[in-house]
Amino acid sequence: MADSALSTALAYALANATESAARAAEGFVGRGDEQAAENAAAAAMQAALNSIAMSGLVVVGEAEGATLNVGEKVGLGGPEIDIALEALEGVTLTAKAASNAIAVIAAAPRGGLLKVPDLYMEKLAVGPGFDRGVVDLDASAGENAIRLAQAKGVKVDKITACVLDRPRHEKIIADLRKAGARISLIPDGDVYGVIAAAMPETGIDMYVGSGKAPEGVLAAAALRCVGGQMQARFTFRNEAEKYQAQRMGVQDPGRRYSLDDLVSGDTIFAATGVTKGELLDGAKRVNGHIHTHTMLMSSADGIVRTIRSVTPVRK
Repeated sequence: MADSALSTALAYALANATESAARAAEGFVGRGDEQAAENAAAAAMQAALNSIAMSGLVVVGEAEGATLNVGEKVGLGGPEIDIALEALEGVTLTAKAASNAIAVIAAAPRGGLLKVPDLYMEKLAVGPGFDRGVVDLDASAGENAIRLAQAKGVKVDKITACVLDRPRHEKIIADLRKAGARISLIPDGDVYGVIAAAMPETGIDMYVGSGKAPEGVLAAAALRCVGGQMQARFTFRNEAEKYQAQRMGVQDPGRRYSLDDLVSGDTIFAATGVTKGELLDGAKRVNGHIHTHTMLMSSADGIVRTIRSVTPVRK
């Protein structure tokens, strides 16, 4: 890896942290208790992070007062590392045993991850292989689908956009349908949605819609590792949210952020499946062991590694 702070040993240690969170969350899949699943995943991830030789600082994390919240220091000491994490993305998915719940983490040398308030952002993302500016956050969703189809040399009905199934996205959904694009509606998990746009096996070409800003930074870290483009901009429901952003250092409330603004320099990204999805198999208990499936990537080499682990269940 190009930056000495991001060693191979650190990458695998971070993957172990997402595996630990996924194993802990596995016990709550389908049990209907979102809080218990989230707490178990966060505690397991925290313990794993505190065993790593690094001076980690959580810059994107859980809500204030929770385990692994923003500002928490993790690790045994060593290279100064910024950490972005979501110990369990898809707490509702986990509680309902629905697809695509994951444990996810990203790391960069200190200052490499944008510190963002826990507010909403418009997000637009596509995978690698396109000229810069092929899509535009200021264009309509339908227009971006048409532009992407032209860049791929296909008709727009061959383009699939991933959108969170929320009332706030009714206009986006209507615009995509009017343009003739296909839509993959997901109930939760916009980190997964952005990553899916960069992975050919998912059949997703574009992610569009608004979601939490911290998840935007996590998703940008994955895109930085595998290539792709992302644009984002804060959306404020009231003046209090705008003030909250300004207190966090957001000087221009209307600024459009690029991928490089969200994540700069070398980056490590790891995600482990909690429930089965298009990208990752879920954690599964078999004969006293838990099987996990992890995706590990680094921007230094652009390689996507998959790790399958089998861990004995501790009694």
